[in-house]
Amino acid sequence: MKTDTTISGVFGVDQKTKTSLPLYVGGVSAGFPSPAEDYTDQKLDLNELLIKNPAATFFVRVDGDSMIRAGIQHNDILVVDRSRQAVSGDIVIAVLDGELTVKRLYLGKKHARLIAENPEYPSIEISRDNGCEIWGVVTSVVHQF
Repeated sequence: MKTDTTISGVFGVDQKTKTSLPLYVGGVSAGFPSPAEDYTDQKLDLNELLIKNPAATFFVRVDGDSMIRAGIQHNDILVVDRSRQAVSGDIVIAVLDGELTVKRLYLGKKHARLIAENPEYPSIEISRDNGCEIWGVVTSVVHQF
């Protein structure tokens, strides 16, 4: 089985500038093409969409493929909110043995674990011995083609 360290960088949030872009009223067809709308309904600021609590939000860059089935790929940027309480099923940033990693959190009655979304990676049991600390909850992923 593979092991991984899945965070290659941590970045702060700077919301001093505001960039609003047009948000088109009509949706984009993922099936049969539909006529494009010629007007916009409103402006969309990506800061407002992706960042609910700027003081508690940071970005991390993913290094690895352990979360591929959750739609998180190598070099993606994750938006992480430290103010959210992590619950079972959340994708979280955890500190494990002094390293940052991204995994899905599972909280059972007797066990807690960090689960990779790639079968080539093992689940990690959370225990007092490995000093696992949840740093924040992943709220969005920025993926470029």
